[in-house]
Amino acid sequence: MELSTLQKVAIWVLPVLFAITVHEVAHGWVASKLGDKTAMIMGRLTLNPLKHIDPIGTILVPGILLLLGGIVFGWAKPVPVTYENLNNPKRDMAIVAAAGPVANFFMAIIWALIAKLGMILVQNDFSWALAIVYMGHAGILINLVLMILNLIPIPPLDGSRVVSGFLSGKAALKYNRLEPYGFFILLILLVTGVLGFIIGPILALIFRVIAMIFGL
Repeated sequence: MELSTLQKVAIWVLPVLFAITVHEVAHGWVASKLGDKTAMIMGRLTLNPLKHIDPIGTILVPGILLLLGGIVFGWAKPVPVTYENLNNPKRDMAIVAAAGPVANFFMAIIWALIAKLGMILVQNDFSWALAIVYMGHAGILINLVLMILNLIPIPPLDGSRVVSGFLSGKAALKYNRLEPYGFFILLILLVTGVLGFIIGPILALIFRVIAMIFGL
């Protein structure tokens, strides 16, 4: 079934908003448990997407990628984390960073359950539930993309924070100096197709496993 642009937007908007929002809240929530209450004080530990929306990363970029038919991803306003407030700053920063991708993985599982529910409803002649199936699939995809993308060890992506936690102080300092160039590196990888080449096979594998487990 070929979907119109409006239908695609309607199907993807909630999965994208919640994937990005939950990702950021997970960072802030874990940070709060490890000693840093900055995100809590600033009112960022909320699932209200309006508190996290970045006009470019949450709306413009995902919208353009959706229209172009490529891999859809985006980002929200980063949840503030004060490094010095953490109980064990170096170790805890790596844990805080890992929380976002882990949250996306569990969100993908939740969307798989929603897609399965939609399939059951469709099989029982509730044809309107087909929208739930499509939305469930979109939810799985966007969360897996965010999980895989953020685990790429390019500063300032979460994967770089995890890697930095295992490096010596001097090595971590040199590594983190790449952060001002991280966006441009990602942009080059996206334009040249290298990003899709990296993400695509991993995404397809994990999606197939989830689809097999839940019978999608």
